[in-house]
Amino acid sequence: MNKIRPNLWFDTQAEDAARFYTDIFKDSKLGAVARYPEAGQEIHGKPPGSVMTVEFELNGQSFIALNGGPNFTFTEAISLEIDCADQAEVDYYWEKLSEGGDPAAQQCGWLKDKFGLSWQVVPRALMEEMLNDPDKAKSERAFQAMLQMKKLDIAALKRAFDG
Repeated sequence: MNKIRPNLWFDTQAEDAARFYTDIFKDSKLGAVARYPEAGQEIHGKPPGSVMTVEFELNGQSFIALNGGPNFTFTEAISLEIDCADQAEVDYYWEKLSEGGDPAAQQCGWLKDKFGLSWQVVPRALMEEMLNDPDKAKSERAFQAMLQMKKLDIAALKRAFDG
């Protein structure tokens, strides 16, 4: 188990979200499901026996999903970034995670999934090679091209980078 584990707050969809994410990421698994007890019902307001938390793992990273109620929702202030080796990975994660999500929240490799969680689907070449290149003109061109995209296109970014 990781010493630090992201805890994702959902209204009532924690189990659905954990299943959705573990179906998308190949090296993933569901873990323990804790249920609300009768005790504390005046505070948590959840039916006894309903799902409280679901532990899950995505590519070795542990998470916990909590059915905490409608008090809090996700914002873009927190996002999960996926390091993609190639365009096939970018396309795969973009297609799977954006299904049922908010198309208006898509820009520069960012998307919002059907649960409202923000993801960054980023090709490794953009971060490691293009945006960090010592030639500022090249990195500026790649950055400008990225700003015009929703899903990132590595070939188009490379063309812009190369001038």
